[in-house]
Amino acid sequence: MRDKDEECTTNEACEVSEAQKISRMCFVCGQQNSMGLHAQFLNLKDGRLYTRFKTLEEHQSYPGRVHGGVISAVLDEAIGRVIQVNNPDTFGVTIELNVKFRKPVPLGVELTVVAWETKHSHRLLAGEGELLLEDGSVAASASGRYLRMSVDAITDGGLMDSDWLDDLRGYPQEVLV
Repeated sequence: MRDKDEECTTNEACEVSEAQKISRMCFVCGQQNSMGLHAQFLNLKDGRLYTRFKTLEEHQSYPGRVHGGVISAVLDEAIGRVIQVNNPDTFGVTIELNVKFRKPVPLGVELTVVAWETKHSHRLLAGEGELLLEDGSVAASASGRYLRMSVDAITDGGLMDSDWLDDLRGYPQEVLV
């Protein structure tokens, strides 16, 4: 769980510790999914998770607006991945996700999601996340609960190396949140 005293504040540069692994075909992070978001998930040194991505026309609901399901998916993925900031071999499987939509989200612009842990136990993780527009305003927020599981318990025999990959894209040493 993040220490509020060490947390970066709004519009402050936060140090990045590393990029998380990515899945080959995941809708949110999969680099080989032609309809995906291709999000890169970065662990921040203050314990939060950060990603920036751009939507495609295929992610549209109303003309020029991102579909709420896409927004929910990226918030779910980010909160569920917070568990990997300190436990890279543990996965969070969604039990509950509550999303609040505050502003319309335009297509084709850089969007940011920041997620953090609010509570954890041996079996469960609770977290929250926000989707930020280019001006830093919160367009959507979410809270969720996740069951901690090993990849072997989630899949039939684990992930193959060709499915769970190091993210070889470069990443910044600091990000603005």
